[in-house]
Amino acid sequence: MPSILVIDDKDSMRTMLSQTLTEEGYQVDTVEGGKKALDIAKIKNYDLAVTDLKMPDMDGLEVLSGLKEIDNDISVIIMTAYGTVESAVEAMKKGAFDFIQKPFEPSHLNIIIERALENRRLIAENSLLREELAQNLGFSEIIGQNEKMREVSRLIQKVSGSDTSALLLGESGTGKELFARAIHNLSPRRDKPYVAINCAAIPHELLENELFGSEKGAYTSSVARKMGKFEIAEGGSIFLDEIGDMDFALQAKLLRVLQQKSFERLGGTKAVSVNVRVIAATNMDLNEMIKRKQFREDLYYRLSVFPITIPPLRERPDDIRPLAEFFINKYCREMKKQQKSLSKEALNLLEKYHWPGNVRELENTIERAIILAEGKKITPDHLAIRLPSSGDIRLREGAGLKEIGSHAQMQAERAAILRVLSQVRGNKRKCAEILKIDYTTLFDKIKKYSIDGENNTN
Repeated sequence: MPSILVIDDKDSMRTMLSQTLTEEGYQVDTVEGGKKALDIAKIKNYDLAVTDLKMPDMDGLEVLSGLKEIDNDISVIIMTAYGTVESAVEAMKKGAFDFIQKPFEPSHLNIIIERALENRRLIAENSLLREELAQNLGFSEIIGQNEKMREVSRLIQKVSGSDTSALLLGESGTGKELFARAIHNLSPRRDKPYVAINCAAIPHELLENELFGSEKGAYTSSVARKMGKFEIAEGGSIFLDEIGDMDFALQAKLLRVLQQKSFERLGGTKAVSVNVRVIAATNMDLNEMIKRKQFREDLYYRLSVFPITIPPLRERPDDIRPLAEFFINKYCREMKKQQKSLSKEALNLLEKYHWPGNVRELENTIERAIILAEGKKITPDHLAIRLPSSGDIRLREGAGLKEIGSHAQMQAERAAILRVLSQVRGNKRKCAEILKIDYTTLFDKIKKYSIDGENNTN
């Protein structure tokens, strides 16, 4: 039985609505003001609320905002008197399902309530279908259980239902193409083409032809009209990987596609209309590129309507084991080999390694191990990785200023800890006092920087 909360400062209106809606089979509670409505909504779940717009203690817009903060899925219908319709429309912009103008027939309100509850049901069903589809795609299994990746998963499932442009940010090898494909597969465009193109892999002078096509005679060897990737992706999605490598002049043409949904083929004069959802990705700092006049600021704002940052593997070490096991199962199956598992030593090595190549490097490492391992166990000898020495805090290739600063800080911290530990003859508590940090923090840093302090006095 759907539950409804009625909010109105007039006794007669509350009584009438309570009787009418109860007769329709709803469970109804009534309150005379917004503050009481929010108090009761915090302790009881409601499918729908019907609230007056003008009330002494709190107006309907405030009630709407408060209810949505408590439960974003609740449907809210605004009741308004003549002359306040504009305010009711404003309420709809802020999330109200609909409004009804007083005086009204109870049957009219019933129709709106039925539509609101049906809409709520469809949203819930759609959410469940998306979750099931995500499971069928193996999406949730691949990304692991780390909280940062759970958040990425939630964001991707939220953005997939719209046509909003998405920008995937993250280091090379973090799986941006996987997530771009997931956005497409979870979207209403899933039955239409998904086209991926790496902007860094194609010379600048050829990329325009690849993206937008060309007319016959556009250049010397052009003997026929050529369709570009945007036309091929009609109705579907196009994934522009390494968007930061796109030529500055070509960025203007891409901006036009995003703004006007049309473009001209190379050598052509006729506008070609397209309906394509754009997903872009980069491992570059686009804001820094904008400052250097290497990337268009207006294009950045068009692409980054919904930015999603994919964390590097080193920031989610708890995902290393499930990812490794996933790849073991994958390659054992593909190579038709007996099922294998990681030895304790191999798992320890994987979890301690810094993974500069991220998930892609982990996958390649496991694939090689499956080829090499003859028995049921994968050992460290099968893994083509090595841990840095105790004094080696490594900086990945292509690091930005922020990461360089963090690296310098780690080097300085390690040197300071070693110096003070030497001065106090290994007394960690004394070392923590001198460095003005607590003992637990010092212990964590000793472990992080692989400082051997086992033979020191505690």
